[in-house]
Parts: sequence; C-alpha cells; structure tokens
Amino acid sequence: MDHWNVLLVSHVIAALFVLTIGPFQILRRRRDRIHRTMGYLWVAAMYYVCFSSFWIVTAGHFTWLHGLSAFTIVTVTLGLVSAIRRNIRSHLGNMIGSYIGIAVAFIFAATVPGRAIPQLLAEDPATAAYVAGLVVLSVAVVFVSLKRGGRRGGPSSDSKDRTLSHFLQV
Repeated sequence: MDHWNVLLVSHVIAALFVLTIGPFQILRRRRDRIHRTMGYLWVAAMYYVCFSSFWIVTAGHFTWLHGLSAFTIVTVTLGLVSAIRRNIRSHLGNMIGSYIGIAVAFIFAATVPGRAIPQLLAEDPATAAYVAGLVVLSVAVVFVSLKRGGRRGGPSSDSKDRTLSHFLQV
C-alpha cells in the first residue's frame, strides 16, 4: 500500500497499544506500581498518537480528528497532573474520557471507507491481524513482566513509594 509510511504505521501501532492498555488500567482494581508504570506507558503512547496525528493530513487539511487530538492532549495532561496531585476523581474522569475519545477516533478510522485501515483490512487482512496480535502480545508481556518484577527479592517498590509519598504530602 503506497500511502503507508513509518509515521502512519507507528501512529496506528501506538493507538492499538493505547486501546489495549486502557481496559487493564480502567478495570483493574489495584492502583499500584503496575498501574503507575502501565499508566506512564499509556500516557506516552497517547501523546505520541495525538502529536503524530498533526502530520497525518488528508489532502493537506486538518479534520475533526485533529481537534480531538488537541483536546485529548489537554485531557491526558490534566489527568496526569490530577494523579500526581492525588485528585483521583479528576484523574479518573480525564483518563476515561481520553480513552473514550481514542476509541471513537479508532472506530471512525477503522470503518470509514477510503481511510488507510479499512483499505489494509480489505487488501491485506493477514498483516492487519499480525500487527494487532503483536500489539496485544506486547501489552501482555509488559503486564506480566511488571507483575513478576515485584515478586523478586528485596523490599517492594510499593513500600518505597509510600515513604516517598509521605514526604511529599508533608
């Protein structure tokens, strides 16, 4: 496919990564080291998806998706600042809202004829499935690695985090 380039491919892979991590973050009960680490990965990938979208234009023009990207940059930043300030209600609202936004953008990008993803699905579904499988596998590997990392010897990082957060709150 001629219109696939490194920017577009990396944008799609980061978006799939964000879409895969989101439910883990939202539905997982514990808000621990794994949540924080996966959250930082999610935020970094969200920023990449949003900022890279400004270089992906149709016929030289921005679309409503670029407006959604700008809005999402703001909401992800507010959610990150809220988490740092321990304003959990604001953090939760901003991050869930950001996730819903990227899900809507993905649905649009994957279903509107003439866009790159529907063309790839029609012309090369095996490649699309392969890339999606790799993204899901990478999220699973990161999650399992983080989960197993806390079980090895030495004091847990959570006890260090509690001590650090105690000093930050004083």
